[in-house]
Amino acid sequence: MNSTAAPLLSLRGVTKRFGAVEALVGVDLDVHAHEVVALVGDNAAGKSTLAKVVAGVLQPDSGLIEMSGQPVTLPTPASAHDLGVATVFQDLALCENLDVTANLFLGREVRGTFARNDAHMEQVARGVLAALASRIPSVRTPLSHLSAGQRQTVAIARTLIGEPRLVVLDEPTAALSVVQTAEVLTHIERLRDLGMGVILISHNMTDVRAVADRVEVLRHGRNNGSFDAQRASYEEIIAAITGATRIEPPLHPVETSLSAVG
Repeated sequence: MNSTAAPLLSLRGVTKRFGAVEALVGVDLDVHAHEVVALVGDNAAGKSTLAKVVAGVLQPDSGLIEMSGQPVTLPTPASAHDLGVATVFQDLALCENLDVTANLFLGREVRGTFARNDAHMEQVARGVLAALASRIPSVRTPLSHLSAGQRQTVAIARTLIGEPRLVVLDEPTAALSVVQTAEVLTHIERLRDLGMGVILISHNMTDVRAVADRVEVLRHGRNNGSFDAQRASYEEIIAAITGATRIEPPLHPVETSLSAVG
């Protein structure tokens, strides 16, 4: 990762309210290319809300979003996709009655002169699965014949069809077996190796420490700690998640001057 380059994604002061509920309050987040950033926190910490803001599903009430140093707006999922943002939510949004190729190209089918170009789509599908080192036996396998881990693989592989720069994964290893989890974590590492930035939302600290470069903690919709995933202890991260450690935000210049006076 080149830390001197502009972040692939930069959020500054992002706030989102639902009536009187403050889901996000002044959240900052940077993600660089070739980096996996784990976003962790307790239930209702704001993780999924932040993912939906990045995906264009929700629009922030205030704050700045930049990609590669340029301010952007993400009013719709389509606009986020056009800017290179791909998101895999927990429901996966896959079709049981379709095969792997059809799921990868769902809504983005490639057409020839008179009909769908199935041969081209299958060729691309095989290439995408190979890039992830997937163990799915055939791109023609119906989704209903795949394991939960293989379905997660299909969902992750689908993000590569649009050549994304940033991939957001919301609890990708939830309810998977140990073997299936290991396979999905390998795919996440492959996304990083392919040059993408990855936001990994997870409750599983073992998974987080296995693949993340950095851990960002949210608590009650606010930043509450940033940690090097390999150097920080489990206890430090849990303390930030539970509130045993609270990271105070920097004072506004006006507040600084007033505190100096008083």
